[in-house]
Amino acid sequence: MRWIWIDRILVLEKQHRCVAIKNISLAEELLRDHLPATECRPAFPVMPNTLVIEGMAQAAGILVGASNDFTEKVILAKISKASFFEAARPGFSLHFDATIERLDRQGASTHGTVQLIDPENGSRKPMAEIDLLFSHVDQNMAGLEFPDRNFVFTGQFMDLLRQSGFGDLIPTDFVEE
Repeated sequence: MRWIWIDRILVLEKQHRCVAIKNISLAEELLRDHLPATECRPAFPVMPNTLVIEGMAQAAGILVGASNDFTEKVILAKISKASFFEAARPGFSLHFDATIERLDRQGASTHGTVQLIDPENGSRKPMAEIDLLFSHVDQNMAGLEFPDRNFVFTGQFMDLLRQSGFGDLIPTDFVEE
C-alpha cells in the first residue's frame, strides 16, 4: 500500500497548476515518534520535512501526469531545491501549490510552494519552496522492462481525483488494481 500525503485536490489546471491540501493530525502515528518527549523537554511533534516533500511530489506528480492524460509513467527524478522556513505541526494544514516550469517528452520540472494554514484563524504563512524534476519512465529508461499498466498512478490516486471532483480527467481505459 502506498501512502497518500495529500487529502484533497482543490485546483487542477492541466499543464499549469495543482493545488492540494494536507491536514496534519496528531492521530497520525508518525508524529508521536518524531521529536518525542525527553527528560529535558516536552514532546514537540512535527511532520518530517521529507514527508512534506513527498506531499509536494504527489501534488506535482499528479499535475505532470494529468498534463499527458495519465499516459506516461511519471516518477520523481530529482529534488532540485527544498528550502524550509517553518515546522509543520499537528492541527495545521499544508497548502501545496505546484506549477509546471517545463514539460516535454522526457519529463517535467515543477516549482512548488507550501504554506501553513493556522487552525486558529485560517491565516497562512510560507513554510517551504520545493522544486522537483520528473521523468517519463518509458521515454528515459529505454531497454528496461516495465509493466504496460501505469503502476505510478494507482487506484488510490484516481480515487483522490474522483473525491476531489476531477474524475473527468481519469482515462476511460484506466484499470483499477
